[in-house]
Amino acid sequence: MANFSRIEVALKMKKTGLVPVFFHEDIDVCKDVASACYEGGVRVFEFTNRGDRAHEVFRDLIIWAQNNLPELIIGIGSVVDAPTTALYIQLGANFIVSPILNPEMAKICNRRKISWSPGCGTLTEISNAEELGAEVVKIFPGSSVGGAEFVKAVAGPCPWTSIMPTGGVDTTKEDLKKWFDAGVHCVGMGSKLITKEILKNKDYELLTSKVSSIISSIDDIRGGTLRISTS
Repeated sequence: MANFSRIEVALKMKKTGLVPVFFHEDIDVCKDVASACYEGGVRVFEFTNRGDRAHEVFRDLIIWAQNNLPELIIGIGSVVDAPTTALYIQLGANFIVSPILNPEMAKICNRRKISWSPGCGTLTEISNAEELGAEVVKIFPGSSVGGAEFVKAVAGPCPWTSIMPTGGVDTTKEDLKKWFDAGVHCVGMGSKLITKEILKNKDYELLTSKVSSIISSIDDIRGGTLRISTS
């Protein structure tokens, strides 16, 4: 059962502005990455359903995090169907992220009051997702569907829409500024944040530093008014 409500998930996404996206088959690597991100200020973490027996790694990670990183909101990404959605909710997922818009997933999430962020590539898909109960919609791949200009364009007719781009968001302040000036709710980052070099060298201090720097950049871009204590 989820430890955080869908409202808490959406608000914490907004306040920190950054959602790391990560998968690894080694639970110890997952713990190290989650800890490094947590120390850097992250409070929402997306584990992705991308490898064999990913649900078993997720189960172990979320149980461990509840005891060791109690304020970390862990959810699952790369889910594309209702049965898998139900499986991860049963394992304790606090939110579900998908690269596609699947109404059957919405039914499962809404029944259990779990935050659901479907992948959308058009304004019509975004509108349909919101009708199905999505508080925060994902645009994926963010750079391919139109980038920050797409987000800005959506905000014209639909200023209430909360968007999380994933795919194509860079770690530089210059790139982050484009997205947040366009009005994103938060950004998702995978390999550009948690690089192969960091994993190979087990340089988790560098990861913590990168996360802290990104969150500080987001805070500066927003004018320092939206970020509150992440503790």
